[in-house]
Amino acid sequence: MTPTPSTPKDEASALVRGIADLALEKQAENVIALDVRGITSMTDHFVFCSADTDVQVKAIADSIRKSTDHKPWRIEGYEQLNWVLLDYVDVVVHIFKTHAREYYNLESLWTDAPLTKYKDEPKEKSPKTAD
Repeated sequence: MTPTPSTPKDEASALVRGIADLALEKQAENVIALDVRGITSMTDHFVFCSADTDVQVKAIADSIRKSTDHKPWRIEGYEQLNWVLLDYVDVVVHIFKTHAREYYNLESLWTDAPLTKYKDEPKEKSPKTAD
């Protein structure tokens, strides 16, 4: 895939990591990324995450939209909040309500793709200093 003005090829992996971190900050569950380069011509990466409520799905989507340096080319699903799609051309983000993600099971379409799981890691505490 040719790099685009919105997400040049060298920035796509960094964008994926940033999106995953933003989703985790909003308590998204089961955050994964699939590297589908060479498997599909749709995009280079998919990011999937889920949440239990409409409010949380919207909060995750809003955080990603407002906190990245990239503007999505297309946005779908803000009306129902069961499945919000943010299309950054080289990275496509799927934010599901948990039941919708289980129903559609999109990840199963690309089982050959390398998968990265993201977890909310506890922040390292600063070492205590003696007075």
